[in-house]
Amino acid sequence: MTYTVPERLSQLRQAMQRHGIDACLIPSADPHLSEYLPPRWQAREVFSGFTGSVATLVVTAEFAGLWVDSRYWEQAEIELAGSGIQMMKILSSATPAHIEWLAANLKANQVLSVDGNVLSLASARMLQNALYPKLVKIQTETDLLQEVWLDRPSLPTEMVYEHPAPYAVVSRREKLQQVRAAMVEKSAQWHFISTVDDIAWLLNLRGSDVNYNPVFVSHLLLSASTAVLFVPLDKVPAGVAQALAADGVELQPYVDAANALSTLGAGDAVLIDPRRITFGFRESIAKHCKVIEAINPSVFLKSRKTPQEAQFVREAMEQDGAALCEFFAWFEDAMQDKTQAISELTIDEKICAARAAQAHFVCPSFGTIAGFNGNGAMPHYRATEKSYAQIEGDGLLLIDSGGQYYNGTTDITRVVGVGKVSDDQKHDFTLVLKGMIALSRMKFPYGTLSTTLDVIARAPIWAEGINFGHGTGHGVGYFLNVHEGPQSISGAVPEVHMKMEVGMITSNEPGIYRPGKWGIRIENLLLCVPAESTEFGDYLQFETLTLCPIDTRCIDLSIMREDEIAWLNQYHLHVLHRLSPRVSGNALAWLKSRTQAI
Repeated sequence: MTYTVPERLSQLRQAMQRHGIDACLIPSADPHLSEYLPPRWQAREVFSGFTGSVATLVVTAEFAGLWVDSRYWEQAEIELAGSGIQMMKILSSATPAHIEWLAANLKANQVLSVDGNVLSLASARMLQNALYPKLVKIQTETDLLQEVWLDRPSLPTEMVYEHPAPYAVVSRREKLQQVRAAMVEKSAQWHFISTVDDIAWLLNLRGSDVNYNPVFVSHLLLSASTAVLFVPLDKVPAGVAQALAADGVELQPYVDAANALSTLGAGDAVLIDPRRITFGFRESIAKHCKVIEAINPSVFLKSRKTPQEAQFVREAMEQDGAALCEFFAWFEDAMQDKTQAISELTIDEKICAARAAQAHFVCPSFGTIAGFNGNGAMPHYRATEKSYAQIEGDGLLLIDSGGQYYNGTTDITRVVGVGKVSDDQKHDFTLVLKGMIALSRMKFPYGTLSTTLDVIARAPIWAEGINFGHGTGHGVGYFLNVHEGPQSISGAVPEVHMKMEVGMITSNEPGIYRPGKWGIRIENLLLCVPAESTEFGDYLQFETLTLCPIDTRCIDLSIMREDEIAWLNQYHLHVLHRLSPRVSGNALAWLKSRTQAI
């Protein structure tokens, strides 16, 4: 039976009344605090109808609100219509806005329910700090949704597999040694990891438990001599299990992880990452254990790609660029052929097919964002069978897409002109391009925090009183999550662990969005590499990895400096040189045409 959102909210409120609960908090999270969630933990989407990747739902007897940031305001307004849920806009705030609302609206001795198994430890502490002084009780032991979510999916069943040679450059044994060395530095006898990309990286394993990221649900408990992987046992083929055993990794049932934490020895110290573990697992740790809180060592280790990994990524970028040449050559020919209709859905279908024809391709690295004109103004827009636009008339088409390959992860955004491009559109496009070029060319001292680089890309846009509501750059994994840390080129509160390091791959994607009119974002991936050493210290710079022409038809040359034009021409010459051997026919002709100097 299919339930509507109002029906689900009614069932939830009835359960809340039965259990004496005054408010229910539903975050966008699973026990691993993943970005993309297996269906079993997509509760926020199921109970709100909002399909964006990040939001928080709060339900009381008389109120239901969904907190979303500026990337999703237009989308949420559309998807929440008729649901009885109010969109709550997230503005900048030191405390999450939904927690501020709870603190302001809940009364003494009222009860807030949230599943501790999907509530991050950091969020739990903010809730406690805000609500305990007001005598609001926080109930985390019970998953209230389990009682009313009758059609809840089971655990994912896709099989785990090895990251194949030669692409798994560093062995599993060596990675375990690296993490154990970090444990010794922290004086920890144990280390518990819940984040699935850290586990996949550390064990050189991959899976298909979520869309787009090649990971699998699991937990890992390490000591100086043992490693226990908690995973649904029927997901691990015999050959993989034998290879793990040979490297000292034991398999235990997925559901046993919390119990293992509760039986750790007296006096032992366990290392956890408070931002990457749930409140429920923190509460499971034996009370007599010492708890050491620090970032998972694997977060740093996996962010710094080795020279061999970087070389494989360069190869993946050539494959991806060749696929995009095939796609754009088809697109321009198809737009000239007035006999076939092309929609945003067609764009998604064709670009995925072009990548699938490339060697080592596994799947898209995220859902393709193909937004024409006003739809492009929603940074995380996704066309659906129920709502999409035809590509016709004049305007701008924004395409943000990427692929997962055994030899790398790609993420690229291009905006192309359709029909006549207006002067205002060209002006915005050029401002974004100037910001992207500025960051691409940046040289900076070793130790520079990634957050401080954000203003470099924004400066040309800010200069005209314009801004964009998302970060400029995120880390990218190596055949892993398309979003990873610790670096973040954004307005995030800077922390010492956010400094740029050699080997990090980071996106560069400034934008301008005119609601209801058009959106522009130009994105390349950058590799952090050594620049030079001077009397003032060591310097770093960026190597542009992404290989795909930028639509020069959309540029207002009157506001481009000579050095910016020179950079773009050199980039296009490089793209032509790298991709020419991989394409032929119409794709090669398109490549040559779109890389001509301006």
